[in-house]
Amino acid sequence: MAKQNVAEQFVDILVRAGVKRLYGVVGDSLNPVVDAVRRNAAIDWIHVRHEETAAFAAGAEAQITGRLAACAGSCGPGNLHLINGLYDAHRSMAPVLALASHIPSSEIGLGYFQETHPDRLFAECSHYSELISSPKQMPRLLDTAIQNAVGRSGVSVVALPGDIADEPAPEKAAETAIVTSRPTVRPGDDEIDRLVRMIDEAGKVTLFCGSGTAGAHAEVMEFAGRVKSPVGHALRGKEFIQYDNPYDVGMSGLLGYGAAYEATHECDLLILLGTDFPYNAFLPTDVKIAQVDVRPENLGRRSRLDLAVWGDVRETLRCLIPRVKEKKNRRFLDRMLKKHADALEGVVKAYTRKVDKHVPIHPEYVAAVLDEVADDEAVFTIDTGMCNVWGARYISPNGRRRIIGSFSHGSMANALPMAIGAQFTDRGRQVVSMSGDGGFSMLMGDFLTLVQYDLPVKVVLFNNSSLGMVELEMLVAGLPSYGTANTNPDFAAVARACGAYGVRVEQPKDLPGALKEAFRHKGPALVDVVTDPNALSIPPKISAEMVTGFALSASKIVLEGGVGRMLQMARSNLRNVPRP
Repeated sequence: MAKQNVAEQFVDILVRAGVKRLYGVVGDSLNPVVDAVRRNAAIDWIHVRHEETAAFAAGAEAQITGRLAACAGSCGPGNLHLINGLYDAHRSMAPVLALASHIPSSEIGLGYFQETHPDRLFAECSHYSELISSPKQMPRLLDTAIQNAVGRSGVSVVALPGDIADEPAPEKAAETAIVTSRPTVRPGDDEIDRLVRMIDEAGKVTLFCGSGTAGAHAEVMEFAGRVKSPVGHALRGKEFIQYDNPYDVGMSGLLGYGAAYEATHECDLLILLGTDFPYNAFLPTDVKIAQVDVRPENLGRRSRLDLAVWGDVRETLRCLIPRVKEKKNRRFLDRMLKKHADALEGVVKAYTRKVDKHVPIHPEYVAAVLDEVADDEAVFTIDTGMCNVWGARYISPNGRRRIIGSFSHGSMANALPMAIGAQFTDRGRQVVSMSGDGGFSMLMGDFLTLVQYDLPVKVVLFNNSSLGMVELEMLVAGLPSYGTANTNPDFAAVARACGAYGVRVEQPKDLPGALKEAFRHKGPALVDVVTDPNALSIPPKISAEMVTGFALSASKIVLEGGVGRMLQMARSNLRNVPRP
């Protein structure tokens, strides 16, 4: 039996850690690893057209499955292309292992062709970034990288020179146990006791939920019912907490809607559950605030806290529910539910007036129809920019759908690459990329990846021929828009030229049929929808402080935007509000 080399050992360890795919672009220093993948039936090499796509795809796969995913880039420029997608994965707490192959080990530090120092370059977007300088470091260094990625929920980077990858692996290297899941964390008794007292003493409690409530929907609902609390959410908490929620008061923040802002400001006690909500201008300064988070570094970095609770949201609520006194007075909750329904009623009326006849097509209408015709178990990947607004306000979660995007890093061009990673996890599940024309054209080359692997991703292109969010930012600053216009092709024709299904929609009456037909198509498809560039959005509450650094405007051309089926949910919740 031939002796195993370092590359083969590297790949075997990835397989043992549960990695199914390695996304990347082949190249010299990476060749030994790619060849090892070729000869290992348990893992696939996914050839993308740009390494940034590889990192985004791996991050999306990790978010969908909860398991370790991996990507790779060749030395110098190759692995540098990974960095934007790795930043996004790291900030999204997605467990990703990145292989940054390196120049020959004897040339490191001598200004060799394509020389960089990946172990330094990736330090800021990873929990662990190290160089393998000797075969003897394998497999312990790779095991350590995997433990960091999985155990700390983020990125680990391993730099591996091509010559070392080709050397014989150490004899009889010990197989250490690899972490493949994270534990739950229960807060200390003192923190639980203090939080119980704060809740019992507060007349009006509001919960504000983030992505840390994943897996805790039942506990949040039971707790909210016990303390008669309105429940608001941040964008990353939407998919986990908004559905089947009779206490829902919407979303706060820059893309917000409904009564979440009022509920967080008019309570006596605000409890932040699993959220690192970044926009402190939307958080109150004159109410008591407690925060529960499994990552202690998040506690108190966005707002002043009266109590910091280090723990898993679900475990914390399980400790609280039997101990807090059930509140009988639900006047605050009912008032917030009424405000929420009234707010949604107003914005829906603002956008529904003849919207099905408006040309160019309102993007709100596109998102609302998309929400209706998409599968109940669909995965939506959403581009940063105005698509974020329409996704936040129109895509209805139900506990089975997934909604992912670059919600913490805010990168352009994320939707298509994320859709690739999401679709590889399950070819039978509907995956919809909500792409803007700016983001799609930035990494358009990887539409060819859909065709090459016959991935049935459906790209719904919101084509307003502009960088809409940037135009709005300029408007806020009192500047004329400049450098934001896109001269676009017929993207549907481009899709057909690539070998995919493509259709262009310019009339609202044609939209439902076009989406349904594209969704029925067995392979990759693109629906190029020409949308109104003047359809912009503002949040429900605006102050001078909030305007700084973001696109907020009171211009007459700005539409507040609708909220689709959320109005129906709010009306349903009002049925439970006692009548005076």
